[in-house]
Amino acid sequence: MPSRHIAMVGIPIVSHVLPSLEIIRELVARGHRVTYANDPAVAYAARALAEAQGRPVLQLSPTFVAWKGYDQEVAAQLRQLPGADAFLERFGRWLADCGAATTDVDAFSGLPARALALIPRAMQPHADQVDTGTVTFVGPCFDARRGEGSWARPADAENVLLISLGSAYTRQPEFYRQCLRAYGNLPGWHIVLQIGKHTDPTELGDVPPNVEVHSWVPQRAILARADAFVTHAGMGGCGEGLLAGVPMIAVPQAAEQFINADRLVELGVARRIDTQEATAGNLRAALHDLVGDAEVARRSAQMRADASAEGGTLRAVDLIENAL
Repeated sequence: MPSRHIAMVGIPIVSHVLPSLEIIRELVARGHRVTYANDPAVAYAARALAEAQGRPVLQLSPTFVAWKGYDQEVAAQLRQLPGADAFLERFGRWLADCGAATTDVDAFSGLPARALALIPRAMQPHADQVDTGTVTFVGPCFDARRGEGSWARPADAENVLLISLGSAYTRQPEFYRQCLRAYGNLPGWHIVLQIGKHTDPTELGDVPPNVEVHSWVPQRAILARADAFVTHAGMGGCGEGLLAGVPMIAVPQAAEQFINADRLVELGVARRIDTQEATAGNLRAALHDLVGDAEVARRSAQMRADASAEGGTLRAVDLIENAL
């Protein structure tokens, strides 16, 4: 199709930026020009500008979207927070001043006419109550043209376990020490431990020879060769785990991760262990339960097939071009 100029206005949080990057790259690879604005002051600017200028708007959602009943179940609670009334009044004035066509705060802060959910549909709460005329689940959107990164599975590793709490909630040295006690020197297992930038490796103590420790790892490349995954249940990690078809031990840290962890358990592919319960014994027992369970293996394979079928990056870009 003819080359177009697309404005992407994002939110400056890693978990919001990363899910969209491969979509942007694919759009550029197809000959489109993309201008990506990403500043703390522009969270709502995209829709307001689009409405003020009469341009089509399409939302990329890196997490779950609103469902029928969301207003009563979730949004109503937000209105009870201190300062909510003043915020809503200020929000309304801003809408009136910026020229947006939608001046009702509730309507404006909800879904636009079109949205792509960059998550597996299986992770969406009340998925049957989501308006599929507005929202399309395309699943995790990864690199459609390049490889998955570089990581070599050791030749003598019978099984591989990846442990990662993502990018933000990694100041957990005691949790990492418990993981080393749980999985260090575990016969047949090779462990990849990502500790992030907030924990000093020297805080871990002695590291067993079957464990490699990194501040950052090519997560998808490892998951493609892994047999299990200890995750904080961030939406990105959940999607990557489901797409890789690996059973998971969910150790939620904050935000929607507790909901995500429960959802993984409901799907039959995970065990949830809260941080305060994440002892070496509990972590080891959960791993043995997961990898020895034929039903978990079956459900993980099914989730992998379902997530792959949603289309990912290429389908997302096709839908964006259709909207143009």
